[in-house]
Amino acid sequence: MARLRRVGLAFATVIASLGGCTSPERPLVPVEPLEVTEASIAELGEAMAMGRVTSEELVERYLARIGAYDQQGPALNTIIALNPDASDAARSLDEERAAGNVRGPLHGVPILIKDNYDLAGMPTTNGSVALAELMPPDDGFQVRRLKEAGAVILGKTNLHEFARGITTVGSRAGQTRNPYDTERNPGGSSGGTGAAVAASFAAVGMGSDTCGSIRIPSAHNNLTGLRGTQGLSSRDGVFPLSHTQDIAGPMARSVTDLALVLDATVGSDPADPATADADANIPISYVTGLDAGALASARVGVLRGYVRQGPEDDAVGAVFDGAMEDLARLGAEVEVVAIDGLAQLLDSYVVLSSEFKFSVEGYLAAVEDAPVSTLDAIIADGRYDASIDERLNTSNAVTTLDTAEYLEAFARRAETAARIIAVMDERDLDALLYPTMRQVAAEIGRPQGGDNCRISANTGLPALTVQAGFTDEGMPVGLEWLGRPWSESRLLALGYAYEQGTRHRRAPASTPVLGERAQ
Repeated sequence: MARLRRVGLAFATVIASLGGCTSPERPLVPVEPLEVTEASIAELGEAMAMGRVTSEELVERYLARIGAYDQQGPALNTIIALNPDASDAARSLDEERAAGNVRGPLHGVPILIKDNYDLAGMPTTNGSVALAELMPPDDGFQVRRLKEAGAVILGKTNLHEFARGITTVGSRAGQTRNPYDTERNPGGSSGGTGAAVAASFAAVGMGSDTCGSIRIPSAHNNLTGLRGTQGLSSRDGVFPLSHTQDIAGPMARSVTDLALVLDATVGSDPADPATADADANIPISYVTGLDAGALASARVGVLRGYVRQGPEDDAVGAVFDGAMEDLARLGAEVEVVAIDGLAQLLDSYVVLSSEFKFSVEGYLAAVEDAPVSTLDAIIADGRYDASIDERLNTSNAVTTLDTAEYLEAFARRAETAARIIAVMDERDLDALLYPTMRQVAAEIGRPQGGDNCRISANTGLPALTVQAGFTDEGMPVGLEWLGRPWSESRLLALGYAYEQGTRHRRAPASTPVLGERAQ
């Protein structure tokens, strides 16, 4: 019931912003065809409500962009597989709309999902040849929620193999390219989703984040993405990396679109015990909490030490400095803060690396006729990208989680969160700020440095990435807002106010409106 209220209120908010138009009747005068490039969920919904376009036609238009730009033109290589049932699903939703049944703001809206989400009838490859034939028994929790809300699952996107990297390359589909510079990586591990949403291959997309895998590609692709409080969203039906650190959720071109998808997908799920407290901490709607004036009452802290750590961070640092000036202009109080011992507390990937084997094998054991059942078998097969070889072997060497090293690292997470919250309480801060990535997307084949992913991932605290602008060389930068547990509504309000006051979203030149392509 709570989820229905969230979707209903979000729908009412979107309809109100469109002047209340809900009629499925076609307009009496001719109108221009809808262009899907950069179109918001609200704009797509208005067009369908007015009869300017059908969901089936939206599917066709997004597929046309994918056909023009994914393997041709800039060859972004974002898509692992298209959903053969997408057009049929869209047609069915069009029939529902014609009969007067509109499920909510996502009704008929095409969405892409990362290929570690389970979608019945399609493999969950996790970016790996070893799992090319892995058929899940049913839809994952969030996929099911999206379908119930009326979304059309258009296809599945590429990811860094097994989500074990941040440049999005794997044995199943190869390297995804950044649409803002196709010689650079798109971030990861949800880089296929990030590049696809940036290029308007769908309205929004779904990713997962164990240590930055939603936020990093959001930063590199001029998007907004949220790693929620640990337990905000169910991971049931999402191929795991770390069962205590994984979270899954949307990536979008705007905070409003992000909030609309959150309303449809968050909440408690008996199949994922980590979400037990979610329903009690989720508002009726995230959309209704968006406030363009939220920064006028805000106090934020710049997390010293995570803006610049060397000259290689200067390009992003300059954009960050400009963002802080914008925040002050928009009414926020900005101060610099430091947290004693934070770098030492965060200096560990032990939990993630140790849990990987057990998380993977637990998932595989639940899938009938899985092509492999152990990490050892995957390594023995050998058909995986070289970039993850050391990580796979390190995780495979772990024989138990009952070690002093693992238990100490796990316990340290609570101490880290407590120390951060104490500083925020002492200074009366709404959020802590730092660049999602201190360095722009690296050239393909070169190491990617500069991530700040562990601050949120190792503590379970929510973190929102929004567009901060571009470097002098035209590469996107992400601004990350870290909050207290279950403070997503406040973070989204602040991010929305910043977005509305700066308007940093810009479409990549490599994937223009189809009619504007150079001949």
